[in-house]
Amino acid sequence: MTLASEQDYDVIVAGLGAMGSLTTYELARRGQRVLGLDRFAPPHAMGSSHGHSRIIREAYFEDPRYVPLVKRAYERWAVLEHLSNTTLFRQTGGLMLGPPDGALVRGARLSAELHHLPHDILSADDVRRRFPAFHPSDDMIGVWEPRAGILDPEQCIGAALSVARAHGAEMHDNEVVTHFDEGLHGVTVTTSHGQYRARSLVISVGAWTTDLLADLQLPLTVQRNVQFWFEPLRRAEQFAAAVFPIFIAEYAEHEPAWYGFPDVGDGLKLALHHYGETVDPNTIERTVGVHEVDVVREILARYMPDANGPLKSSAVCMYTNSPDEHFVVGRHPTHDRVIVASPCSGHGFKFASVLGEVLANLATDQEAGFDISPFALNRFQA
Repeated sequence: MTLASEQDYDVIVAGLGAMGSLTTYELARRGQRVLGLDRFAPPHAMGSSHGHSRIIREAYFEDPRYVPLVKRAYERWAVLEHLSNTTLFRQTGGLMLGPPDGALVRGARLSAELHHLPHDILSADDVRRRFPAFHPSDDMIGVWEPRAGILDPEQCIGAALSVARAHGAEMHDNEVVTHFDEGLHGVTVTTSHGQYRARSLVISVGAWTTDLLADLQLPLTVQRNVQFWFEPLRRAEQFAAAVFPIFIAEYAEHEPAWYGFPDVGDGLKLALHHYGETVDPNTIERTVGVHEVDVVREILARYMPDANGPLKSSAVCMYTNSPDEHFVVGRHPTHDRVIVASPCSGHGFKFASVLGEVLANLATDQEAGFDISPFALNRFQA
């Protein structure tokens, strides 16, 4: 096992998915000597950031406190687009659809009103007229926000890593981080290939967080989730990105929300939010069963029948969930030079650009730039 010279790097980033790739990019652009490590070869389909589309939206139903973060995220994605000369964001508008007193509509409306975001409240009849692909029940309403749209996760990660490399970052694929130790002058990181030293370590390993931070006993669970792409059954033109928005729909109390994307060439994409069994990321079942497709078809038959055509493809990804479904971001409680990012509970990708900036700040001994205290690691302690 080899050991690099002391302080060989300024920062080591463990995990190069959404948060890690954007953190590496931010650090490299600041002239930091960065080493990025990943157990696979990013962008890849083994974690939480694949499937060619992720929603970005401002009227944040989960909590209004996320709105300033996502507003900054839009700005940072635009910078990465410019630097990489790559299209990462596609604006489609977004529709949050459900009962007026449901968590989805109530929360989206609250965030829009508190932060004075452009939005419209649509009745069920308004939704049917404006977006005829939807068949909402009469007791549903919609919150429409014009700025929402799609990020391409593989393109985003690839662009961030490409710019990082151009600024001198070093990346090692297929190298698993197994251990770290903090000393007086920095952090020693042990991997499946060797050891490295740096002033700071950022841990952004997603579903493998509890493996690397077993001593903290973080109450995180890994959930298997499936993404589906359908060929529309009829009237395919109504699902084109020019007329069909990203959406999240809450169709029944105590049932998972479902969400989707327009057809941008590979079919209409649909998935259920927080629906799937708890798994081990090392042994997760990546084959999609017929019964899983049937669950989505039952929803489509009721609320979007024109979409219920042949299944074109499917993919399995993972949510790493905290008990309160909020992020886990901040300094390690006992290792000041170790910063932890991710477990984002299935709604974090859109924030990767701004959290990369926050994590780069923390790793270089600056203020975070945003209030991240609600995401602190020690909030789960009794």
